[in-house]
Amino acid sequence: MAGTVEQGSDHPLAKAIQSKAEGLQLDPLTGFTNIEGKGARAEIGSKTVLLGNRRLMDEEKVDMASLKDEAARLQSAGQTVVHVAQDGKLVGLIAIADAPRPTATAMVKKMRERGVEVAMLTGDNQATAERIARELGIEMVIADVLPGQKADKIKELQAQGKKVGMVGDGVNDAPALTQAEVGFAIGAGTDVAIESADVVLMKSDPYDVLGAIELSRATLRKMHQNLFWAVGYNVIAFPAAAGVFYPLVISPEVAALAMSGSSALVAVNALLLKRTQLDGLG
Repeated sequence: MAGTVEQGSDHPLAKAIQSKAEGLQLDPLTGFTNIEGKGARAEIGSKTVLLGNRRLMDEEKVDMASLKDEAARLQSAGQTVVHVAQDGKLVGLIAIADAPRPTATAMVKKMRERGVEVAMLTGDNQATAERIARELGIEMVIADVLPGQKADKIKELQAQGKKVGMVGDGVNDAPALTQAEVGFAIGAGTDVAIESADVVLMKSDPYDVLGAIELSRATLRKMHQNLFWAVGYNVIAFPAAAGVFYPLVISPEVAALAMSGSSALVAVNALLLKRTQLDGLG
C-alpha cells in the first residue's frame, strides 16, 4: 500500500519505501496529493490512503489507538516513523533510519576545529534528529520544522548575529538557501535548489562544504597579500620617486621598474593559489 502511494513522490523517504517495495505487485494509483511537510494522500481503488507523519494523522483524525505505543517506541529509538492509514484507521507503520554520509562526521569535526558552528535543521522528529546529531557531533538541533518554516529559522539565527551557510537539496530548501548568506546545494538535488544556491557541490559530498570554505579563505588571504604589496608600492616607491623623502630619492626609471615588479609579484602570488593545499578539495 505504501509503495503504491509513493509512486507519485520523489521525497527521500518515498524513495526508501519505493526501494523496499521493489518487486511487489503495486495497485493502480489515482488522485495523488502531496501534503507539504506531512505526507501524501491517494486513492487506491475505492479506498483513501494516507501516508505520513504523526502531524498528518492528527489533522485527519485517524484512529491510532492500536499502534500508538509502537510508534512512540520507534520514534524514541531515533527512527523516522511513516504512518499508513486507510479510510481513517491506522493500519501499519514503517520505520526508516537515516544513515549519515560517510564523510559527514569528518566534515563536522573539521568545521568545528575552524570555529564554524554546525546546526541540523530538519523536519524529522526530535528523537531522530538528536540520534543523527550525536553520531555526527552536532550540538545544535532544530527539529520538527515544516518546509515553509526553514527560511524563518535561518532568519532567527541571523537575528542572533550569526552569518549562516545553508546546505540543502530539495524544493523545500530553496527559500532557506536564498535567505542564508551563502547557500550550498547538493549537486544531485532538485533544479530549484541548485538555482537558489550560491555554491553547487558537484560530487554531492558534504565534505566539499569544507573545501569551499577553505578555498574562499585562501582566496581572501591572497587578496589581502596582493593589496599589501600594491599599497606598499604606492605608499613608499611612488612618493620616493617624486622626491617626497628627499634626500632619499629613487630615479623614475627605478620607480617604473619597481611598479612593473609589483604588478608581476601580485600576478604570480595570485597564480600560486592553485598550489595551496586545501583540506576538503582533492
